[in-house]
Formats: sequence, structure tokens, C-alpha cells
Amino acid sequence: MNDMNLAVFLSGDGTNLQSIIDAVEEGRLRAAIRLVLSNKPDAFGLTRAKKADIPTVVISSGSCADRDSFVNTMLMLIEDHGVDFIALAGYMRKIPPEIIEKFRGRIINIHPGPLPDFGGKGMFGLRVHNSVLEAGLKETCATVHRVTEGYDEGNIIATAPVPVLENDTPESLQRRVLVAEHILYPEVLQGFVEGRYR
Repeated sequence: MNDMNLAVFLSGDGTNLQSIIDAVEEGRLRAAIRLVLSNKPDAFGLTRAKKADIPTVVISSGSCADRDSFVNTMLMLIEDHGVDFIALAGYMRKIPPEIIEKFRGRIINIHPGPLPDFGGKGMFGLRVHNSVLEAGLKETCATVHRVTEGYDEGNIIATAPVPVLENDTPESLQRRVLVAEHILYPEVLQGFVEGRYR
């Protein structure tokens, strides 16, 4: 029996998914990735999942008859794949409250900056790093937090500090924060497996 049956939700390149896949394959994360779900059919993260023989599904509110159908389809997919924990990895849609309620305390997200000051609706990707630079911070971080009904409002679980260099651009800062994310996210997931987080 696996210690964690995981679903990863993504919308893009899936580099954090790859870090999770690598951690599972290397024995650093005692989990099975049961499902990768995306709202974007062209998300490269789906290609990463297929290469690792992980089931994938594309579902969006626009592909369903109505909101109830979307939520029920998502719940059915999660249940059918035996998922007991969800990790958001660049998933650019708000999670329906029904999903959050069902997985309360068992759904987490990784954010590329300090929370709550550099989070909220519309704060993702290079926007976060640009805001950090404009604020003159000497240090930023990758942040793993619990998912609640509000954008980036859940309790912070762990952070990984990243220094801001004098000549940083949003792009160079993003690259270094991503390195920190790829280390931090599998470690936090393993922390849940080991019961270090409740």
C-alpha cells in the first residue's frame, strides 16, 4: 500500500510535477501519483505525466454543461483514481469549494514568493517576481501553503528562502526560485507522509 495517493493539478510546463515524479522514482517521496489533471490540453505537464505512465485528464468548466457537472466530474475523477491528497503545481484555476471541503487539510499549493504580501488573485509567475524586485526585497522565497477558498490565504506550511541579487531581473529571479520550489515541494509532501504536518 502506498503512503500517499496523489493527484497533481497543473496548467503549464509542469516542472514541479517533474520534481515530484523524480522524488518518487528516487525513493525520496513515498507516494504514487495517481492522476495529473489540467485545464489546458496543450500543457506540457501532461506530456511529462504520460512519459512517466501517469494517467492524465483535461477538464475545464467550459468543457462541461454547467458548474455542477464540472464539479461532479472532477470529484468522480479524483475518487475513481483513489486520490487522497492533491498538490497544485501551477494550476491557474480557482479550486471549487466542494473540492476544498472534501480535501480540507489535504490540498496544498506552491507559490513563487512570500505570502501574504505577494499573493492573491492575479499574482503568479513573473508578476510575483517583478513585485518583489519593485519592493526592494533582499530575500524572497518559495512558499508551500494549504489551499482554502481564498487565493493564497491558507496557512503557510514551509518556505525556502532565495536571496535577491543586485542585478536580478524577474526572469533570473524566477529561475532561482524554481530551483528552490523543486527541492521544497517533494520535501513537504514527504512531510505529510511522515505525519510532520497535520
